[in-house]
Amino acid sequence: MRRGSGRPAAGTALLVAVAWAVMVMVAVVGCRPVTVTGAGAPDGTTSRQAPAADTAHTPPATTKPAPPTKHARPHRPAQPVMAYGSQGAKVRELQARLAQLDLFDRSPTGYYASVTSAAVRAFQKQQGEPRTGAVQPSTWKALLARTRQPSRSELYPPTTKPLDTPDPRCMRGRVICISKKSNTLAWMVDGKIVSAMDVRFGSQYSPTREGTFPITFKSRHHVSTIYHSAMPYAMFFSGGQAIHYSKDFAARGYAGASHGCVNVRDERKIAAVFAQAGKGTKVVIYH
Repeated sequence: MRRGSGRPAAGTALLVAVAWAVMVMVAVVGCRPVTVTGAGAPDGTTSRQAPAADTAHTPPATTKPAPPTKHARPHRPAQPVMAYGSQGAKVRELQARLAQLDLFDRSPTGYYASVTSAAVRAFQKQQGEPRTGAVQPSTWKALLARTRQPSRSELYPPTTKPLDTPDPRCMRGRVICISKKSNTLAWMVDGKIVSAMDVRFGSQYSPTREGTFPITFKSRHHVSTIYHSAMPYAMFFSGGQAIHYSKDFAARGYAGASHGCVNVRDERKIAAVFAQAGKGTKVVIYH
């Protein structure tokens, strides 16, 4: 520029422009924006910035976990003392006690099946209890209160069915006394029962004869000449009819029948009678 003209020279103007541009760039690029918080903010708003670095990693307050809840046990009904399928001495006692109340009409067997279940239901009906047929604790307690302790003979009778009243013809001498009514045989000496056992008879097509007979023939290992079946400890009393041990009776019970003979299912007992009874010993069969 001219000396003393009052206008800056062109070079000076260029330097000033460059310096101003640098200042603007520093102001925009080199600094972070500052946020004013609180009431001092230009528009009166408050900041919502993230917390400072020294508090950003402070663990949040925790609550104590609740203890695990204890589940209440579901109510379970009392288990029966005895039920269908039970067996043993306690069942035998149950049957003997029910027999004292005329609710069980057989000799104790120690096995809980349909007959015992029916007797229990009858007792539960008397007591006003649910008729389940199974002996609940309350049922057993009531039965004990109404009955007495069974005797040995009540628990272990000689036959599975009660003996019938002996026929008057059986009261003198040595007699094999057989009742068709009770399906039992009693070996009697002078009116006293020495032993007793279960028996079965012939079917309606070959019935066992009734009356008074003498033993006519004995055969320890007899085999039927008609049916070719074994007849151990056979004691013949009327033609081809005899008293003897029956393996079929022992296995099948009253599901079968004989061809007119008196079948015995206890081999040990009939063997003892076979040893004591001789030819001519009286046999009485009655109904």
